[in-house]
Amino acid sequence: MEEAKGPVKHVLLAKFKDDVSPEKIKELINGYANLVNLIEPMKAFHWGTDVSIENLHKGFTHIFESTFESKEAVAEYIAHPVHVEFANLVDV
Repeated sequence: MEEAKGPVKHVLLAKFKDDVSPEKIKELINGYANLVNLIEPMKAFHWGTDVSIENLHKGFTHIFESTFESKEAVAEYIAHPVHVEFANLVDV
């Protein structure tokens, strides 16, 4: 089967620990959103809270979606030093 062409989505589901303040969550979300300005392969970023009416969220509370032009661009993003630095901050 031929690989589909077009945008590639990278989705992250998250659950913040109970002791993480709403202010810290907002700070982390803003930091994540800012990566689109710092990492060229990242073309778009969207996020929201999970309101699974089917109760399939398995405890996850937030959804983060990044858009890239290719799977190779996702790999470049994952290895990018700015992403690695940000990812090391997130242990919540």
